[in-house]
Amino acid sequence: SNLQTLLDFRFKHRFKAPDGEKGGSKNKTGATGEDLLVEVPCGTLVYDLDKGQLMGDLTEPGQQLVIAPGGKGGLGNRHFLSNRNRAPERSQPGAPGAIRRVKLELKLLAEVGIIGLPNAGKSTLISSLSSAKPKVADYPFTTLIPNLGVVRKPTGDGTLFADIPGLIEGAHAGLGLGHDFLRHIERTKLLLHLVDGTAADPTADYHTIQQELIAYGQGLASKPQLLAINKVDALLDEEVDELASELSLATGMKVFKISAVSHEGTEELLQAIWKLLDETNRAIAAEAARTAQALIEFNTPALRSSP
Repeated sequence: SNLQTLLDFRFKHRFKAPDGEKGGSKNKTGATGEDLLVEVPCGTLVYDLDKGQLMGDLTEPGQQLVIAPGGKGGLGNRHFLSNRNRAPERSQPGAPGAIRRVKLELKLLAEVGIIGLPNAGKSTLISSLSSAKPKVADYPFTTLIPNLGVVRKPTGDGTLFADIPGLIEGAHAGLGLGHDFLRHIERTKLLLHLVDGTAADPTADYHTIQQELIAYGQGLASKPQLLAINKVDALLDEEVDELASELSLATGMKVFKISAVSHEGTEELLQAIWKLLDETNRAIAAEAARTAQALIEFNTPALRSSP
């Protein structure tokens, strides 16, 4: 599916597959009812609303999940034919199909999540790095849905970036639509933390976002992360250097200096992203291999030598 959001489901909530057909004369079987396919974006989780259970996580293009199986067809009068009754007038109705209430939740599948307080320049950065054209304006909360953009590596491969909006102090408790957006970070492999260099206290802004990641949990705070000061074109060089030193001292991280508008420093930042992403992918692959090997060893009986 080419869908990127679940907005269409705000206007349509009920879906019903067509019924099968009745059997006909001369022992004709009734036509089977057709499946109803409901398209959703990759990254959609499907929950049984009544049981509160996760039914499936659709992460691959073309992946399908059966939500409500159709009923079994009935038996026509031919089924009751016997030596005693050569013209039965009895039949058996089919079983009804399942009816299920579900909840859909979308968690984006972007590899790189761009985080930061509103107005840090996240949407501007994703538009300058990719062909995405999000709404950009000089006031907070311009972005109300995550923006996606494909950024090309030097090899030509595309990497999906997501601009995560709505992060403010208290986001972990749902303020600023925080829950709606923090969950999108769960699937990212690394985070790019963008700080507004023209803000009153950029270091405090950094700590605000970090505390929200910690409070939300789900391993967000432990994800690999890069830190960049944005809007350096609006500052004097000595102001940028002083701010970078302050942030580096407070975080223990290298601080990149960029301008999403003028593209200053963005190439160096991208090179660091590709390097960290490659390292993260290797670590994920190594962990998956260790897990698979441990499972094999657990399920393989130990060979015992005879006494």
